Amino acid sequence: MTDRPLPPEPAAPRDDRPLWKRIAPFGIALALVVYLLRKLDLRSVLSQLRSVNYPAFLAFVAAFTLANLAADAIATAFVYRRTVAPVKTREFLLIRGASYLPSLLNHHLGQAWLTWYMSRAYNAPLLRVTGATLLVYATTFGSLFLLGGLALCMDPHPQGWLVAVTGGGIVSGVAYLAVIHAAPAFLTRRQVLAPLFDVGVAGHLQALALRLPHVTVLFLGTWLPFWFFDVRIPPTAALAYVPVLMVVQALPITPQGVGARDVFAYHYFSHYGPGTIDHQQAAVAATTLCFAATIVSMQVLFSLLLMRRALKALSRATTSGGIGGS
Repeated sequence: MTDRPLPPEPAAPRDDRPLWKRIAPFGIALALVVYLLRKLDLRSVLSQLRSVNYPAFLAFVAAFTLANLAADAIATAFVYRRTVAPVKTREFLLIRGASYLPSLLNHHLGQAWLTWYMSRAYNAPLLRVTGATLLVYATTFGSLFLLGGLALCMDPHPQGWLVAVTGGGIVSGVAYLAVIHAAPAFLTRRQVLAPLFDVGVAGHLQALALRLPHVTVLFLGTWLPFWFFDVRIPPTAALAYVPVLMVVQALPITPQGVGARDVFAYHYFSHYGPGTIDHQQAAVAATTLCFAATIVSMQVLFSLLLMRRALKALSRATTSGGIGGS
């Protein structure tokens, strides 16, 4: 019997774009931060930074980092377990934490690294793992739109653009589930889409239910840092605008949303700050810039430790036929 050639192993994700495209997000982030700083009273910003209880703030960021990782791992491990391989949540916690390192450059680069790792470690077709990652995206955005819908129910005078965006997202989500239920043959035959149809509407709803705690942790981790800087965003406003801020952070415009996130918060949250207009604007800018620096430092620390262990586990897996292989 003639042995069939093994399919080529998926290559590690890399950025093959021209140099100018790779550095453009950093240039945009710098330009946005400079634009913001030119609008601020820097003495007020420094005053806000000096007034923060840093031990409590650092403890909060550390707790948020761990809670976010745990909630994300539980929700995402379920998706890959249903569609790709019997990955254990404890195993996936290591993989997800390691993926934070490439995510520091771009959220979607981190997702690409995670997809590649799962394909290699569990000896699964890359296209199928990509489809599972699409399911993660779908349920994450679904959770954000549900938060936005809750905010619309609570706000008697919502802004028109927010109604349009949230309403459009909810309608699109319902239409998407209708397609999943109908399962047209020309879509189900595509390997990259197969995981979406394999789990069906029920699987989507289960994944959404597990994703909601993770998105809630992200919501609290985005909202509560403002309180350390005396920016008191009320719950209704937070439900309306913090999910938008979370989407802005994930857009592949700047690394970790730096600059884009700060400008958005400056325009929509400044009036919740303390004192004069200068102090209000300074408090919001101090929050977003300080939180960004702190969370990045914290994630680098965690992900460097976990990346080394994840690569060792991958090396063992590739020589034994995959994690859990003989």
